[in-house]
Amino acid sequence: MSEKIQDPHNATLIDRVDVHESLAIFRVSLDAAPIPDFAPGQFTTLGLADPDADPDAEPQPNSPRARRTSGDGHTPKMIRRAYSISSPATEKHYLEFYLVHIEEGRLTAFLWPMNTGSRLFMDPRIKGSFTLDGVSEDSDLIMVGTGTGLAPLLSMYLTYRGTGRWRRFILLEGCRYARDLAYREQLTRMAEKDPTFTYLPTVTREPPDSPWPGLRGRIHDILRSDRFSQLTGDELSPKHCHIFLCGNPAMIDQAEARLQRQGFMACDRENPQGNIHFERYW
Repeated sequence: MSEKIQDPHNATLIDRVDVHESLAIFRVSLDAAPIPDFAPGQFTTLGLADPDADPDAEPQPNSPRARRTSGDGHTPKMIRRAYSISSPATEKHYLEFYLVHIEEGRLTAFLWPMNTGSRLFMDPRIKGSFTLDGVSEDSDLIMVGTGTGLAPLLSMYLTYRGTGRWRRFILLEGCRYARDLAYREQLTRMAEKDPTFTYLPTVTREPPDSPWPGLRGRIHDILRSDRFSQLTGDELSPKHCHIFLCGNPAMIDQAEARLQRQGFMACDRENPQGNIHFERYW
C-alpha cells in the first residue's frame, strides 16, 4: 500500500484585490501565526503542488522538476517562485504580494484562478539584502520601481513612515498604463499628508488623449539631475542620496549607468558603502 501523500500547503489566501485582469494584490496568512519578523524589502516564496506532476516519477538530478520537489518521496512536487513582500513589517496577520499574471508563467497560471480561502504554500523563511540596513537616517531615499517592483519599496515606506528613518522618501513608479498603478490613490493620499514623502508615477504607453494628468516617459529620465530637481525641488546628489532600483533589469541597467555618470556608485560586496542598491525581478 502506498503511503498517504502529505499536503504541502501551509497557508491560506485570506484576501484578494483584482486591479485588472492581469494584476492583483494577494494577502496570505500562515497556518501557524504570527507572521515571522522580517526587514522591509525582503522576499519569500509562494508555491503550489504541481498538478501536472507524476507522483510516481523519479525526477532527474538538477532538472526543473527536481528543483520543484520538496525533497521527500511522500509530498507532491511543488511549483515555487520568490516574491517581494509589499506589506509593512509591523503587519503580523498576513503578508501582502503584488502580482502580475505572466502568460507563460508556470505558477501564476495556477495562482490566478484562486479565491479567498484557497490553500497554498508560503515559505516562513524570509530572505534578502535589499533593505535599508547601513543607510543613515539623514539620507534622502530615492526609490525607483517598475511594475510589481514597487512592492519592497512600499513595504519600506509603510514600515518606517513617521519614525524619522529618512530626510526625504521620494518614490518614482513607472509602468505602461495608468491602470497599472494599483496603489496610486493610497500613495497620493499619503504624500498629501506626509511632508517627507513625494510620489511621482510615470507612464509610457498611455494614449495621448486619455485623462491621465501625470508624468509620461521612461522612469530613468526623471533621474537626470535637472529633471529631478525640477520635480522634487531637491538636489540629486551622491553626498546625501541613496537610490533603490527594483523591477525590470533593463530599467535598472539604464538608471545605474545614468547615476554612475552623476557620481553614484553601486553598493555590492566590493563596495558596501555604495549608494545604488538594486533588486532585479527576472
